[in-house]
Amino acid sequence: MDFARLRPMTRETFYAWAQADGGRYEFDGVQPVAMADITIGHSIVTGNIMCYLANRLAGKPCEALGPGIGIATIGQTVRYPDSVVTCSRIDGRAHLVPNPVIVFEVVSAASMHIDRVVKLREYRAVPSIRRYVLVEPDAAAVTVHARNHDGGPFRTMELAGTDILKLPEIGIDIPLPAIYEGTDFGQDLTA
Repeated sequence: MDFARLRPMTRETFYAWAQADGGRYEFDGVQPVAMADITIGHSIVTGNIMCYLANRLAGKPCEALGPGIGIATIGQTVRYPDSVVTCSRIDGRAHLVPNPVIVFEVVSAASMHIDRVVKLREYRAVPSIRRYVLVEPDAAAVTVHARNHDGGPFRTMELAGTDILKLPEIGIDIPLPAIYEGTDFGQDLTA
């Protein structure tokens, strides 16, 4: 579809359009933007994150939600991270996660600039987001952007190898080898 010929959409018209189209899109506040194709490694890493979060958050007030669940950012923009954690009550019919606390993006080559620059700016503008975690799918490396306790600007940390991703907002830690289990290089981390 030629998006350049479309008039600017609203979030509601985007949802209706996306349901009818059936493809994978985000909404930049004006028009749909095709999401990058994912690799098997990307899928394994995303599944590991979701599984780990779901197991550790079971019975607790926070919940991990997977790909396909939207976050409202700046203006009308809607992003679909690989995983998001919220500690707010969830309406199962809603299109957007209320008060996201932690956002995970598994980086892909096609969306690297968007994930590292554009989404960082957008997620930083959402006051409830305390931590934005960028996960490399092809190497045991994670970049964490975390908000200070006073709600100030994000600070950045780099993790690699067998480091532990600390998520104090939800009271759990994730060893990087758990994120990369089942990947080509994940076996090297546990040996």
